[in-house]
Amino acid sequence: MTAVPGTVANGRSRVLRPQQKYLPIFATLALLVLMYSAGVLRYDGFSDTQVVLNVFVDNAFLLVVAVGMTFVILTGGIDLSVGSVVALTTMLSASLLEERGWSPYLVLPLVLLLGALLGFGMGCIIHYFEIQPFIVTLAGMFLARGLCYTISTSSITISDPFWTSIAQQRFRFGGFFISASVVVALVVVAIGIYVLGYTRLGRNTYAIGGNPQSALLMGLPVARTRIAVYTISGFCSALGGVLLSFYMLSGNSGHGLGLELDAIAAVVIGGTLLTGGSGYLVGTVLGVLVLGLIQTIITFQGDLSSWWTKIVIGVLLFVFIVLQRAVTRRQR
Repeated sequence: MTAVPGTVANGRSRVLRPQQKYLPIFATLALLVLMYSAGVLRYDGFSDTQVVLNVFVDNAFLLVVAVGMTFVILTGGIDLSVGSVVALTTMLSASLLEERGWSPYLVLPLVLLLGALLGFGMGCIIHYFEIQPFIVTLAGMFLARGLCYTISTSSITISDPFWTSIAQQRFRFGGFFISASVVVALVVVAIGIYVLGYTRLGRNTYAIGGNPQSALLMGLPVARTRIAVYTISGFCSALGGVLLSFYMLSGNSGHGLGLELDAIAAVVIGGTLLTGGSGYLVGTVLGVLVLGLIQTIITFQGDLSSWWTKIVIGVLLFVFIVLQRAVTRRQR
């Protein structure tokens, strides 16, 4: 049975009505359609299907990171370490491949395992020591970023044949193409949707975000679930780092700066409540597309600074946070 996301206020569980559950997603979808329509009307070539596919190509790594962030936020937590873990993954991969001569078939599982272990460690500290996720993951952010600079203070170019072949792989259909990273990202999204909607872990994730005290009294495995979602986030961050290393073909300590904020923005714009207990991965995908489309429109405009991307995202965050507040208030 699929879990029905709900929210909580003052310890009381609430179940959102269908039209209210999906209202943030519909709002995001409407915004996406409006932005795309405006782009088509204003810019020549914007209607080309490849423009939309390029949004996926350019943001595949962000989509994977945002999937992990969705799991965390659904429990009412936050993970500020994701951008630094992405950077650490690119640096470690580049260093082991280029400077140490390791096999990519060993490097790939190693960096994914490292990301999962970092998430697992933070999850354990958050639950068993009852420390706020913000503080623990902030420490994780500094730790991972600092480790990047111990590997190298300069960029490391990746020329490994396996890495470059994956980076250059294109899946073509009807004159259009997507990269291998997009395929990986869509598979991660599909698995995430299944886990959240049709497994015990998914139901427990929503329950803990809805009301952790009630979930504990009901005998749900709060510790195991909370640790699991941070492990998932760590794994997704590492995988996002691998995809970014495919995209950039380099490792750099500056990679992923501010990426945690982009991931949070995508999740919130996609309709997931920051307080936890309500949200869908489909909304997160739409949120990533909104961020990508903003960048695309600014690129087509040509005379606007890239900082306008941050300005527009900030405005949208304000709007969607107010919308979330309005929806949850109607449940009281």
